[in-house]
Amino acid sequence: MISTKGRYAIRFMIDLAEQSADTPVPLDETAARQDISKKYLELIVKILVKGKFVKGTSGKGGGYRLLRKPEEYTIGEILELTEGALTTVACLGADADQCPRKSICKTLPMWKKFDNMVHDYFFNITLADLVNGTFI
Repeated sequence: MISTKGRYAIRFMIDLAEQSADTPVPLDETAARQDISKKYLELIVKILVKGKFVKGTSGKGGGYRLLRKPEEYTIGEILELTEGALTTVACLGADADQCPRKSICKTLPMWKKFDNMVHDYFFNITLADLVNGTFI
């Protein structure tokens, strides 16, 4: 399940993409437009800054801006940064221990295929696609 953290991160990134790329966008303005608690959005933005997706500037005229063009961000990378791996079952996670049932597991191929579909789905949608309404 994708939590509010991932969903709000996408909304925040869309909001930044819709503003002038030359002017930092104040967090309180984005929070108001997106109807997200500023305090919760601050936590999400810290993750996005640390991941080098956005840059913040402080002081008068400060705020946040995207570090790349909207078409250079995929929804998958935003979700993975904020949510972690989008794996369905624990045994497919990057940090998972080798499952002793791997060689005999009848369900593993199904989970792998599903995870690949989810990955391909989100990594083929860009931020620009959502901003421009070109995603169908």
